[in-house]
Amino acid sequence: MRLKDKVAIVTGAASGLGASTAKIFAKEGAKVVVADLLPTEGKAVVSEITSSGDTATFCELNVKDPSGWDQVVRNTLAAYEKIDVLVNNAGVSGATPDLMNIDVWDQQMEVNARGVFLGMRAVVPAMRDAGGGSIINTSSMSGFVGQDYVHMGYNAAKGAVRLATKAAAVQFAPYNIRVNSVHPGVMPPMRSSQTTSDPQVRKRMIAAVPLGREGRVQEVAFANLFLASDEAAYIT
Repeated sequence: MRLKDKVAIVTGAASGLGASTAKIFAKEGAKVVVADLLPTEGKAVVSEITSSGDTATFCELNVKDPSGWDQVVRNTLAAYEKIDVLVNNAGVSGATPDLMNIDVWDQQMEVNARGVFLGMRAVVPAMRDAGGGSIINTSSMSGFVGQDYVHMGYNAAKGAVRLATKAAAVQFAPYNIRVNSVHPGVMPPMRSSQTTSDPQVRKRMIAAVPLGREGRVQEVAFANLFLASDEAAYIT
C-alpha cells in the first residue's frame, strides 16, 4: 500500500477530483480527512470509504477562513496525531460569460489563490514537527495560458498557485516538506462552470487536446497519489 499509515487532508473532497483523490488515497492505506463546504456530500464520500473498511473522517471547511483551517488541523491531529499530506484541491470555476466581472475576480483570488496559501500556512508547522510531508496544490493549464472562455481571474489565480508552489518548495525544503502542483487540462465541468458546460465550447476545447478527449478525475488523482507517496521523495 503506497500510503500506508500516512494521514492526508484533501480539500474540495465532496465531489470530482477531490473525492476521487480521497478514495484512492484511502484505498492505498491513508487515513483521509475529507474537507469541504458541503457536509452532506462530504459525509457521503466518507461513508463510501469507511464502508470498504478504509479510514476517513469529514471536516467542514471554507478554505478562505484561516480559523477554519486551524480547526481542521486541530481535528486531524486529535484524531490521527500527525499530518503527512495536504491536497489543496478546493476551487471555483472561472468559466463565466461575464469576463470583466469584479466579483468573479475577487472570488478567484480568495478561493483559488488565498485558499491554497492558507492551507500551506496551516499544515506546515505540523509537518515540520513530524519531520516532513507532501503538499500538492491543484493548479490548471489555465495557469500557463489564457483562454477566451475563462475569466482572467481564474488564469491569474491558477498562475499564482503555480508560482506560490515553486516558492514554497524552496522555502519548506529544509523541513523535508515537498511542494508540487498539478495542472489538469480539459476536465469534466465543475458544478460552478457556465461557459465550459456549453456543448459548442466543449467541442472546441476537446478539439485542441491531442488525445481527443477530456481527462478523467481518476487520472489526475493517480498523479496526486504518486506525489503523496514516498516514490516521489526527490520531487519538489
